[in-house]
Amino acid sequence: MFRFITLFAAVSLSMSCTVDKGPLGSEKNPVKVFLIPSVDAQMLKDKAQNLKKALEELSGYNIKLSVPSSYIAVVEAFGTKKADVAIMNTFGYLLAHKKYGAQAKLMVTRFGRDTYKSQIITHVDSGINSIEDLSGRKFGYVDPSSASGYLLAKDLFKKKGIKLGQTTFAQKHDSVVTMVYQKQVDGGATFYSPEKNGKIQDARRLVKTQFPDVEDKVKILSLTDSIPNDPIIFRKQLDETVSKKLIEAFLSYSKTEEGMKTFEDLYLVDGLIPVTDENYNKVRDLLKSLNQDVEKVVAD
Repeated sequence: MFRFITLFAAVSLSMSCTVDKGPLGSEKNPVKVFLIPSVDAQMLKDKAQNLKKALEELSGYNIKLSVPSSYIAVVEAFGTKKADVAIMNTFGYLLAHKKYGAQAKLMVTRFGRDTYKSQIITHVDSGINSIEDLSGRKFGYVDPSSASGYLLAKDLFKKKGIKLGQTTFAQKHDSVVTMVYQKQVDGGATFYSPEKNGKIQDARRLVKTQFPDVEDKVKILSLTDSIPNDPIIFRKQLDETVSKKLIEAFLSYSKTEEGMKTFEDLYLVDGLIPVTDENYNKVRDLLKSLNQDVEKVVAD
C-alpha cells in the first residue's frame, strides 16, 4: 500500500509539473536562446538584453537568454532540450546537427557578405612574396578547431602542395599577428575581413593599439577559399509555428536601427539571411578533403 501511495504521489507530482510548465514560450516555459561566448560573458548578457526584449515583443513569446562557458556547452544543451535556439559558430553547428539534429535556419552577414575567408600574412621584411615561398618556413596557426585560423589555410597549402617547416598554435588571432610582427614566425593564418571606411577590419586591427604600424609591417600574402558564415540554429522537432515566429522576429529586428547596433555589438553582424543545412555542405566537404571529422576537430 505504501509503495502504491509513493508511486501515485510521484506520478501526480510529475504530471502536475508538466501541466504547470505550460506551453513553450509561456512565462514558466520560455523559449531558451543561447549565445555562444566570444567576448566577456557578462558583456554579452548586458548587450543582449535589447535582443531579448525585441524577440519577446515581435514573437509574443517569453525568452530566456543564456551565455554558457563554451560552445560545446551549447551543443550539449540541444541534446538535453535545454536549448531551443542558438547563435552558433560553424563547427559547433555541424556537431549539434550531427549529434542532435539541430537545424540552421538563419545565417549572419558581415560587411554585407555571407561567407568569410582566411588570410595568410607575413612580415614585409621576410622576403616572402608568394605562398610558395612559405615552403619549409616557420608558420603560426590559431588552433586546430579554427576555420580561418587553421583549416582554410591548411586546405590551401594542401592544394598548392606547400609543405611548411615548423608550425605552432598561438590560440588567438591577435597572437598570430603579433608573432608575425615580431618575426617569431615567417607567416601566419588569421581571419580576414575587407576594409570598411578605409580602415582595416582583418585580424591586424586587434593589435593596432599595441603596434600602430602593424599595417606597414605585416602584409596579406594571400586569401583562401571562402566558407559560410555562422548560423542561427534551432532545436530538432521545435514546433514549426514557434520556429517561424522566431525567424520572423530575428529578421525584423535585424533590420531596425537598434537591431543593427545590437547585432554589431554582439558579433560584428550587419544582417541576417534565411538558410538551410545544405548551405554548410561546403564546410563538410572541406573537412572531408582534410580527412577530418567534425567531432575530432571540436575535440582538438
